[in-house]
Amino acid sequence: MPEALPSVRAFHGKTVVITYGGAAMEDRALREYFARDVLLLKHVGLNPIVVPAGGPEITDYMDRLGLTVEFVDGLRVSNPATVEVAKMVLIGKVNKDIVLRLGRHGQPAVGLSGDDGLLFRVARQTAPGGQDIGFVGRIDQVDEDVIKHVAEDYIPVVASVGADREGVSHNINADEAAGAVAGAMGAYKLMFLTDVEGWLREPDDPASVVSEASAAEVRGALASIGGGMRPKLQACVDAIDAGVTFAHIVDGRAPRTLLLELFTDAGIGTKIRA
Repeated sequence: MPEALPSVRAFHGKTVVITYGGAAMEDRALREYFARDVLLLKHVGLNPIVVPAGGPEITDYMDRLGLTVEFVDGLRVSNPATVEVAKMVLIGKVNKDIVLRLGRHGQPAVGLSGDDGLLFRVARQTAPGGQDIGFVGRIDQVDEDVIKHVAEDYIPVVASVGADREGVSHNINADEAAGAVAGAMGAYKLMFLTDVEGWLREPDDPASVVSEASAAEVRGALASIGGGMRPKLQACVDAIDAGVTFAHIVDGRAPRTLLLELFTDAGIGTKIRA
């Protein structure tokens, strides 16, 4: 990718927050591509931060335990048992798998959660329509110094769970967590690796992908968007409002999409700008 060389120089020292989920996490070959790509970002001078999603694995373990799985507007309805499963999967398994894979490829990483160093302070939230969805947290505060200390020498891998001021644990949507981290860190880019081509004007039509939009355009469309795309787009808007330069939603089902979106002029997926 010779056209990537100017982009590499332009990104040196900048922070990129990556939400990592879907096929990119589930497919063995794509997992290896992802680890190598994140390693490359670190080696060329960027500061990558990984926020794993882990939704399918949480659902799988909930099914095994006979727990009810329910979503409202893309947010997982969470009672205390659901939160415990999310913590077990995200902190105990998903984070450690990613940390070990990055280490095997030559880059030490450290797994964090919202509980570590009081990284996240959360408050209970409702769904966009006002429904009670249980112990689902909205991040009110991110202690970016915790991540900065780790990121000096390691790649932070941040699990999207945290507690309120009374110490009650909450499940946090990974997309929202990534947006909050990106805003607090003053990230240059926020990237979502997902299982669609990008934001689709018509959800069932892959050809309707929106290649670029302003945060204002996205904000105006949110009321008509449902499912898992809504929290992603909301996180894009929140991150842009907090000072992030660009947010991207890209298809993680093909290798190298992370590098293609970052380092080529053409790009792929959907780009959200101020």
